[in-house]
Amino acid sequence: MSTIKERLYEELNLKAHLAQEGITFDPAIFRQLAVGSVYQEQVHCLFEYDTDTHVNLELPPTIILPNGLLTLFNYTRKSTNRLEHDGKQFFVVRRDGTSIPVDFVKRPRYYSKKTSDGTEMRTVAVYNTDGVVFVAYSNECSLKATGKDCLFCNINATKDTYGEAQGVKWKYPNQIGETIAAAYAEGAKHLTISGGFVPERREVDYYLDVAESIKEHTGLKDFNGTACIGAPRDLSVIEKYKEVGYRTLAINIEVWNEHFFRAYCPGKEELCGGQKHWIKALEHAVEVFGRGRVRSNMVGGLETKQSTLEGIDYLTSRGIIAISPSWFPNPGSALEGHRSPEPEWHIDVAKKTAAIYRKVGFTWDQIYDANAAPLTLVHDIYRIEEGRLPVFDKAKTSERQTVREVGLAS
Repeated sequence: MSTIKERLYEELNLKAHLAQEGITFDPAIFRQLAVGSVYQEQVHCLFEYDTDTHVNLELPPTIILPNGLLTLFNYTRKSTNRLEHDGKQFFVVRRDGTSIPVDFVKRPRYYSKKTSDGTEMRTVAVYNTDGVVFVAYSNECSLKATGKDCLFCNINATKDTYGEAQGVKWKYPNQIGETIAAAYAEGAKHLTISGGFVPERREVDYYLDVAESIKEHTGLKDFNGTACIGAPRDLSVIEKYKEVGYRTLAINIEVWNEHFFRAYCPGKEELCGGQKHWIKALEHAVEVFGRGRVRSNMVGGLETKQSTLEGIDYLTSRGIIAISPSWFPNPGSALEGHRSPEPEWHIDVAKKTAAIYRKVGFTWDQIYDANAAPLTLVHDIYRIEEGRLPVFDKAKTSERQTVREVGLAS
């Protein structure tokens, strides 16, 4: 098992590098891969994570690495990593000539279905692997009109690039309820609802309507949902999200340093009481939802490692699952063309975050339920340390078979 863990940590390093460095390819290669029919395709429901946009080209959202870890497919024309196909198998060929066999995620069945009003379900709820679905109810952020967008965000740009043809439009509660019921019938078990910045009262009413629709269509009182919201001025409204059936709440603080918060998130600073109010909202949410049932993302790489870890340590000590996923300088954002820190920076933050989680006793179930996509490096560290990957099951099966054969031989 220790050998398997060593291999997986090497693969974790590879994952971080591929995600940051991206992948290039000859578009003709995808004639060998039925993206959008057999294999899952990207759906630009909120953010564009590729370095280069690709309006008329279907690409997979993730890559499966040899030992089972998944990394984002980041299309980068200038990348030194190249996707190749030898007639049987796909490989990522790295700068040094190393060839890594890779695979892709099969398309969920509900992606081929439509809601009762004819909307493609794949555009309503994206499958984020490992039983997690993600609903972006709107790609319109009201901060755009004021010129106070968060500098790292590209949700308005994604809408402008891909438009309604890709399903980037408002999602209605009934559409969401029907789609989540279909996804859950197929084995999904957690969802996150998120979207652009909207007026507080409108946000509360909408999330309550969505929860009622999900419960009606799934028959579940507890549908294991995360509501991702802005920090409300009136903290008492947080209780309404719990009362209507959301199991967890997400209020993303984005950066820990209050001066950086003011600079990177000018709209949130002015409309939501500033960084200190966001902290207050998170602490109140823990009082309502409970320890380990509130999450806050920080954009990994926008501030110093010390500041990021200070924020994670502070929030985690108060029962908040604070996490800092790797930042991808999204196309169309104000920070397009900037660089994220080296992959090793992100790996170090992830390892230290996992250690902080273990110190306070956060479980796999808690970090799984609180996050919109269980694809972060921290999730993978938990998978490696707790044996939560198929490669461990194969090893155990092989070991039992060997013991049996030895027993029969003797």
